Amino acid sequence: MTATRDVDEVRRSMSPMERWYWVCDQISPLNVVARVHVRGACAPRDLDLAAEALVREHPLLRVAVDAEPDGSRPRFVGAASHRPSLRVVETEPSDVDRWVREVDDVELALSLDWRTGPLVRLVDVVRGRGTADECHDVILTVSHVIADGTTALELLRRLVELAAGAARLVSTRPALPPPEAMLPKRINGLPRAAHFVASVLADGVAAAVARPRRLTPATPVESRGRRTRLIRRELTAAQVAELADRCRRAGVTVHSALTAAMAIALAGTTSTRTRVTVGSPVDFRAELEPPVHPTDAGAYVATVPSHVQVAPAADLWTVARGAHRDLRRRKRFHQHLALVSLLRLMSPRSVAASARAVAMVDRVGPGNVCLSNIGRYDFPDRAGDWALSGAQFIADVSVSGYLVATVNTSHAALHWNFTYIEGAVSSERAEQFAERAVRALLSGLHHTGAGVRTATRG
Repeated sequence: MTATRDVDEVRRSMSPMERWYWVCDQISPLNVVARVHVRGACAPRDLDLAAEALVREHPLLRVAVDAEPDGSRPRFVGAASHRPSLRVVETEPSDVDRWVREVDDVELALSLDWRTGPLVRLVDVVRGRGTADECHDVILTVSHVIADGTTALELLRRLVELAAGAARLVSTRPALPPPEAMLPKRINGLPRAAHFVASVLADGVAAAVARPRRLTPATPVESRGRRTRLIRRELTAAQVAELADRCRRAGVTVHSALTAAMAIALAGTTSTRTRVTVGSPVDFRAELEPPVHPTDAGAYVATVPSHVQVAPAADLWTVARGAHRDLRRRKRFHQHLALVSLLRLMSPRSVAASARAVAMVDRVGPGNVCLSNIGRYDFPDRAGDWALSGAQFIADVSVSGYLVATVNTSHAALHWNFTYIEGAVSSERAEQFAERAVRALLSGLHHTGAGVRTATRG
């Protein structure tokens, strides 16, 4: 192996965090999906060439996975091809929600082929090809082993800019070490690690005493039989502007307000004060040594639980302030980094050895109900001659829990996508949860006009 190859290619054993995502994906798909609406003429060759250029830029997009016959010792090897698959779907001009069905029926249901790679694929949903109204919904699906929501949107942005001729080709980026190798020394060091273990254990004891409410499945669904489904909600530009203003005045973040809304929805009609658990994936790119830029591919989030107190007839802002304090405390104690470090003790060696870990996550894991919010993401409004809108991301649930909400604010709208495990959560229950969460959030605003509503199920 040459020195150049060492710098430009990822050829190493998976880290515990990567191995955990890979094991989960084999049990039930664990993808991250990003979509943007493109208005203008685009040929399949434009996307093909852009996808190849994107793969050349990112070492993690050029990998496949190899393992021992028993599924242990997984490692990154070279992908069989550096050309991601592109699936083109032609549909009627009136079928504006076809992209949603493609995500729901296909992209969330099928894992990437890790044996051959690359761990990314594309879909182009075309309406009105060859007419003045030609438009495309471009969908990028990437394995959570090598990507989180920020990565997926960054890759999609770069892909569209390359396809539109609005970006320069660049040489390949250097291959980065796994996330655990870049954790601050104070996290990986034994005395500090012991402190974090004690902190996590103490938090577990406190949670056991408080007995926070979790979402319980209506019907138990075996981990291998889990199927993720999608419901979409969206807030208008006026609602987003007022939400940001009200959050500033209340001294909380938008994430805390969204967490509070989901906690109120989870608590339902309650006659007593109760606590509910809502997980929050925390982006730790900036805390690594050296810091990792958002344009570098990889999965750099760790989910911590917030035990949010909800009183009868709870006021959104009171609940939001409690959620804000809880998450801020966990970040201050670096619980998210502690969990990444502790994965070296908890991550199963293979799917065959995963039953215990999966059962523990099912019972007490922080992702039971989860809010993955990347905040304001400035996806460009134009690329070359194309007008861009509706950029958003969606996530598989896999074995991490039962309901995940993904949120980003782009193109002046807040996209709030709910995914849930079919069967464990009925479609009616998922719809009701989404409606209650949106209603709880809007209850804290004066501008309460209904958000744009789109829902789909297979």
